[in-house]
Parts: sequence; C-alpha cells; structure tokens
Amino acid sequence: MAEMGSKGVTAGKIASNVQKKLTRAQEKVLQKLGKADETKDEQFEQCVQNFNKQLNEGTRLQKDLRTYLASVKAMHEASKKLNECLQEVYEPDWPGRDEANKIAENNDLLWMDYHQKLVDQALLTMDTYLGQFPDIKSRIAKRGRKLVDYDSARHHYESLQTAKKKDEAKIAKAEEELIKAQKVFEEMNVDLQEELPSLWNSRVGFYVNTFQSIAGLEENFHKEMSKLNQNLSDVLVSLEKQHGSNTFTVKAQPSDNTPAKENKSPSPPPDGSPAATPEIRVNHEPEPASAATPGAALPKSPSQPTEASEVAGGTQPAAGAQEPGETAASEAASSSLPAVVVETFPAAVNGTVEGGSGAARSDLPPGFMFKVQAQHDYTATDTDELQLKAGDVVLVIPFQNPEEQDEGWLMGVKESDWNQHKELEKCRGVFPENFTERVQ
Repeated sequence: MAEMGSKGVTAGKIASNVQKKLTRAQEKVLQKLGKADETKDEQFEQCVQNFNKQLNEGTRLQKDLRTYLASVKAMHEASKKLNECLQEVYEPDWPGRDEANKIAENNDLLWMDYHQKLVDQALLTMDTYLGQFPDIKSRIAKRGRKLVDYDSARHHYESLQTAKKKDEAKIAKAEEELIKAQKVFEEMNVDLQEELPSLWNSRVGFYVNTFQSIAGLEENFHKEMSKLNQNLSDVLVSLEKQHGSNTFTVKAQPSDNTPAKENKSPSPPPDGSPAATPEIRVNHEPEPASAATPGAALPKSPSQPTEASEVAGGTQPAAGAQEPGETAASEAASSSLPAVVVETFPAAVNGTVEGGSGAARSDLPPGFMFKVQAQHDYTATDTDELQLKAGDVVLVIPFQNPEEQDEGWLMGVKESDWNQHKELEKCRGVFPENFTERVQ
C-alpha cells in the first residue's frame, strides 16, 4: 500500500509538471501574438544583461589565464632543457661548474614556485569567482518561468471575473492560485534584484585583485630570475677569462658570388667543376749552345718575370733580353746553364691551331693566348668584369700589367664582341677562370 501511495504521489507530481509546461507554453504563445500582456521589469532585464556580460568576460579571463599558465609551464620546460644542455657541455675541469649546476637547480625551483603561486592566487580564485554564476543563471531562468506562471494565473483570474456567467468557486480558486504564483515569483525576484547588482559591482575588485596578483608574482619572479642570470653570467665571464685564448670569434662570411675587390678570388662554379687552366710543361733538359737561334728568347733567372709573349709562344724577345751589343761572355755563361723552356699547348679550333704565330693574325686581338668557353652563367659585379652566359667563347689575352692579375682570374674579350667591334679597350674585361673551360 505504501508503494502504491508513493507511486500515486509521483504520478500526480509528473502530471502537475506537465500541466504547468502546457500552461506556460500557451501563455508564451498568447504573449507573442499580442493576445495577452506580459509583465515587464526593465531594471531587472538590465541586470540580466550585465550578468551575461560579466559571465562572458569572466569565462574569457579564465581561458586566457589557463593559456598563460600553459605558456609558463612550457617556458619552464624549455628553460630546464637549456640548463641541462649547459650542464652537459660544461666540462668537469672548467671553473664554476658547481656554481653553474646550483644556478640551474635554483632556476628550476623558481619556475615551479612561480607556476604554483599563479595557480593558487589567480586560477583558483578565478574558478571560485566563476563558480557562483551557474547557480544564479539557473535562478534567473526559474524566475522567468515563475513570471510566466504569474501572468498565466493573473489572466485566468481576470477572464473568470469578466465572464458573463460567473462561478464564484472557480473565481476563488483562481484567486488563490494567483496569490500563490505571485508570492513565489516575488520571493525569487527580490533575491535576484539584490544579488545581481552586487555581483556586477564586485567585478571591479575581482579584476583588480587578480591582475595585481599576477603582476606582483611576475615582478618578483623576474627579479629573482634576473639575479640567477647575473650569477650565471659572472660564472661564464670567469670561465672566459681563464680560457680566453680559446674564445671562438664569429667572422662574417663573404657572399659566394661576390669576389673581393682588393684581391679578387673567383667564385666556385655552380657545379663545383675545377678551374680550367692552360696546360704548361717545364722542360729541364739543357739546351746546346748551337741550338740557339737569333729569334729565340734567352733563359731567365728565377727573379725575372716571364713575359706574356713567351707564354703565348711568340717569337718576339722578352723585356730584359740581351741586345746584340752585349758581350759574348754572357752568352757563353747563359748557354752553360740548364735551360728552362716554358711550352704552351694552344687549343685547336675547327682544325686550326690558335696561339703561337696566330697572335699576329688580324682577326684575333693583340697578344691572343687561347680560347675558353663559359660553362656557367657569370654575373659581373664590377665594371672591369665580363658578363658571361653559358656557351660564350672568350679570347684570352695577357694583362697589361701582370702584377694586377689576381689568382684564378683571366683577362679576355668575348669573341662575339671582338668580331663586331674590333676595339679591345671597350670590350675586354676579367672573368673567373673556374667558370670556363679551355677549348682544345
């Protein structure tokens, strides 16, 4: 019997709740259609708007604070890894090793303390602050439902009073329900009318306390961290002083495509091919005196520079050679020494041997030595350089002043420019030898 009674009460309560929902739904429809008036409280509606705004601001602050804490934790881990790296590379015999290890330990503890205090003094306070909003939000929603119940009871009571055929018993019951609905609504409304403005005003003090806590914790953290960093800097300065001779100096690296102007050094070609150089053979065989001919150049001492005409295989006497008026004694002395003969092997182009006597040909520039062909594009970086495209043929000529020649650079004129202008002064220029290949 007790179970039946309990089930009956439960079933009755469910039926009552269902009836309330239907009545509220009907009332809302009538209010939207304008067939029933709705109780308005503009002051309370403003409080609700403030409440929603405060809730959104608090939720965003909580989210950003959690992001900040996650960043602090990530920075802690990164700092810890960095200090571990320092401890590993700090060799045992270096001075200050123990101090560096102690600084690393204090650094780790400082990060941990900072993170924990942020949690205790900011995040937990934030969670407590936002913890009151769900209950108040639920009560605001319930107050709205009770307001609909009150309006529905009021309309029902008014309709019974204005009916042509009045039923006093129904009117009395409707009045009783109206008074009850009004009482429930007003009780909730009064409480919220007091709490919402107070909650809205509390946001100022909460924001001040929260950001003051964060700012204070961060300030103290950076002060302590600054001291640790200064201590570490002092340890490293001491290490540098005792091992100053081993200090590594970082030097600026020149661009791969820009040779130095004071002393040009050729850039490496794109594929790293070796520099193309003329083939030179040195014959140490002694020359018999009878083999000398009137047009041949005499051997030179090591201190005497080799003229371009000799390298080119020309027949003109080099500067410093003996004149016919010199004594025969010097000729005899020269012929008694082993002769050093520099031979060049000129390139053969289309079956024609270039160089040698070809230097005197009118279709080639004066002093012509040999031909090379560009294997890679080269962009000139100065007015005295040639601009090359892969495939360009260059006629190589000697420098007017051999002392001006830098290692790895040649002087020449592009064959196409020479054939067109025949003006050496306007067309010649230097270029990196390793961007070209001699045409054999």
